[in-house]
Amino acid sequence: MRAKRPLAVATAAALALGIVAIATPVSAAVDICKAKNVKEAGGLDNLIKLAKKEGKLALITTPRDWANYGNAFDAYEKAFGVKITVDNPDGSSQYEIDTMKTAPKSKQPDSIDIGPLVVAQLTPPGGKPLSTPYQVINWNDIPNAAKDPNGLWYGNYGGKLAIVYNTTLPSAPTKAADFAKPEYKGFVGITGDPTSSNQAFMSVLAASIGNGGEKNLSDVSKGLALFKSVKAQAPLVKVNGTNLATGTAKLGFMWDFNALGIVPAAKAAGIDLKFIYPSDFVLQAPPYINAINAKAPNCANARLWQEFVYSQNKGKTAKELTAADLKLPGSKLFALMQGGQNYFQQSGADPIMSAAMEKKMTLVPSLLDFKVPATAKIVGPATISDVLTAREQIISSWASL
Repeated sequence: MRAKRPLAVATAAALALGIVAIATPVSAAVDICKAKNVKEAGGLDNLIKLAKKEGKLALITTPRDWANYGNAFDAYEKAFGVKITVDNPDGSSQYEIDTMKTAPKSKQPDSIDIGPLVVAQLTPPGGKPLSTPYQVINWNDIPNAAKDPNGLWYGNYGGKLAIVYNTTLPSAPTKAADFAKPEYKGFVGITGDPTSSNQAFMSVLAASIGNGGEKNLSDVSKGLALFKSVKAQAPLVKVNGTNLATGTAKLGFMWDFNALGIVPAAKAAGIDLKFIYPSDFVLQAPPYINAINAKAPNCANARLWQEFVYSQNKGKTAKELTAADLKLPGSKLFALMQGGQNYFQQSGADPIMSAAMEKKMTLVPSLLDFKVPATAKIVGPATISDVLTAREQIISSWASL
């Protein structure tokens, strides 16, 4: 996540020109796998035509209950007649990178959604990038600090770390330091391996700022110390939707934008969960990052998915799209649809384009029902340098805690 910045008038003018360009009819043969923007794809109508013909979009480590992705999937599938598959929905960012490196073409994803923990691996020094360049229509609305200038990767949405807990606990936790209380023995956990999972890494960082380490985000020793004290009482449990819904895990950190998916699922299983922000320090994290896989099996959908996820419309959701809407030319249908940035906004995530969208008045309301306490200080976001330095600390210490 990032500080919001004002959008220059020149940017708005450039966007207006870009919107005209997307309707330009294709006049020559298009190599869609090499298209670096919608114009090179032959215009938005042609891109949608090619995506419909492919009929498939292969994603990876993108659960339906994560940041409102499920509703975005439904809209994309209904509008374009494309089947979305998701490999290993609960995997880590490192799993996405490893798949890009080693999986056969039939198992390669079209698009990835990774944390800053592993972004440097997309462009290895002296090596061939794992991703391919692409700049969406609204490219200028992505802050420069949150994108590769050539389009090899670009920030998408961010979030804050919240405490999720089962209301059957003896008392309600209010801050990270509470995790070490004896009354929570055996119920505290983490979402994954913090050396490879961005959410788990950020959980250690959130624990660190709540345990006296708020002044230096490159040093997570205070977070490691907190989790060490927790592990001294009982092993950490895996904090995920399944374990929260069964009561195996009852306390941990999760992204705030997952509350809208996690809480109802647990309630359906008879479990009452609550999400709160810590009362002392709240971690605002750097954004998750999208990129198109250089080995994408569905090149048109890889690009159309980026355009959809980074679109800003207030328009129709899957349930609201009519049969008549679906018969419209592709670009007109696209203009009717709620944009991907607003699906993130509804979940409580911070869309990467929120500054521009606020100015354009295109942001829809967030549906989160909890807020940062008046007593809390928001800390962050950490820089990529902070993240990489802290990760080395975790790599050297986590297994031996």
